[in-house]
Amino acid sequence: MNTSVTVTVVSETTVHPSLPSSLPDLPLSSSDLPMLSCHYIQKGLLFPLPSSPPHPSIPDLLRHSLSSTLSLFPPLAGRLFTSSPTGRIFLSCNDSGASFIHAFVSPSVPLLPLLTSATRTPSFVTEFFPFDRTVSYCGHSLPILAVQVTEMVDAVFIGCSVNHAVLDGTSLWNFFNAYADVCRCGVESVTKLPDFRRENGLITSAVLKIPEGGPLATFDENEPIAERIFSFSREAILRLKAKVNKTLIKGSTASTDAGSAAEAMGKQMNDFNCWDMDEKSMTRTARGSIPLRGIRGVKETTSEVSSFQALCALLWKAVTRARKLPASKVTTFRMAINCRHRMEPKLDPLYFGNAIQSIPTYASAGDVTSRDLRWCAEQLNKNVRAHDGDAVRKGVEDWEKDPRLFPLGNKDGGAITMGSSPRFPMYDNDFGWGRPVAIRSGRANKFDGKISAFPGRKGGGSVDLEVVLKPETLSRVEGDEEFMQYVTK
Repeated sequence: MNTSVTVTVVSETTVHPSLPSSLPDLPLSSSDLPMLSCHYIQKGLLFPLPSSPPHPSIPDLLRHSLSSTLSLFPPLAGRLFTSSPTGRIFLSCNDSGASFIHAFVSPSVPLLPLLTSATRTPSFVTEFFPFDRTVSYCGHSLPILAVQVTEMVDAVFIGCSVNHAVLDGTSLWNFFNAYADVCRCGVESVTKLPDFRRENGLITSAVLKIPEGGPLATFDENEPIAERIFSFSREAILRLKAKVNKTLIKGSTASTDAGSAAEAMGKQMNDFNCWDMDEKSMTRTARGSIPLRGIRGVKETTSEVSSFQALCALLWKAVTRARKLPASKVTTFRMAINCRHRMEPKLDPLYFGNAIQSIPTYASAGDVTSRDLRWCAEQLNKNVRAHDGDAVRKGVEDWEKDPRLFPLGNKDGGAITMGSSPRFPMYDNDFGWGRPVAIRSGRANKFDGKISAFPGRKGGGSVDLEVVLKPETLSRVEGDEEFMQYVTK
């Protein structure tokens, strides 16, 4: 199937904002600049082809709506530029436009069943995204954003490639949500407007020295890798969390009650995109959040490990076992976290740009494989809890002393890098003919040990992990009984 599918580009046009931008040049921050060597982010949504399209031509509808949406997100129609002689890099909101590509798949065979059910992503999906393996520094000359609409006989795929030095996942999905709302209901329907202000602790006057000719990706783009999506139901995740925290009272109704609370809390957490936070922290920081105290069958613990931390610990153990590392080998589990709510003063939840820092957790392979899940999860939990406003500020200060590109990759063979978030509102996108049925990503920033977390299609706290590993490592993970018992078959 993969080798017989061809994606053909019908047209490529430049789409300009429907209204001219009034934004000044925006300086890249200490969180933006390290991403200049990262590939453009590539994320997309799969929709069944509607029986009654909202417009005679879906590509024309999406092209027109993109113009209107860009008027709300002027930076996505701009270009990067380097100021002379200071060397500082800015984003000019100059209305140069975004790229819009219309493509179709041949032959005309149904692909929706394959694209929604296959655990291994078909290789042709990489052709659903423009700017393949393009580093973000290229935004000096290339568009900051490219949208590709790929039509199939039974489906349509909307893929976004967007400059990682301009935004992070929080800002990307705010744009995607707004784009869908504009397409379905018009510009006036968009209520979550981005915040473009740059008066915050991430802005820096430090100059990042760029190599002659521009930076390259910091990992081997041609390394043999394999990819699979592992799905975890809400019930499996609650069971895993209960095992790690040892909080369920035998015979209680905690599974139902805790599940309802977790689902409600997940919706509230979307307002902040703070998926990395544990539930008790949320009772202190989120408006109207639900404390776990009082849920029947759940005992109080002094250090509650979150559902996602428990899932990360499970993955850490399985991958480390599969890699067959020496016991003394130091392994790293790196998590990208949202700093918007951690900073003092806090950033607006809809701050546009990158507001992320990377938290590494270190442990020997022997400890990861021999100790229980609780121990592994606690190591992650402690680091997440400790990353407060002071830690964010120190991270900025350390970077300013030694400005550098972010070293994506796994050079020592013992690292896992977790990105994206199951709390991002990826399925909350209705362009006028219903919600998406699958989330897929391109080839961007994929290397041995790169993991991306997506919400599960069924919602309710389910999670999909897109796991990229060496082929032999992934095969061993698929045969790991402790890991696979929680995976939805």
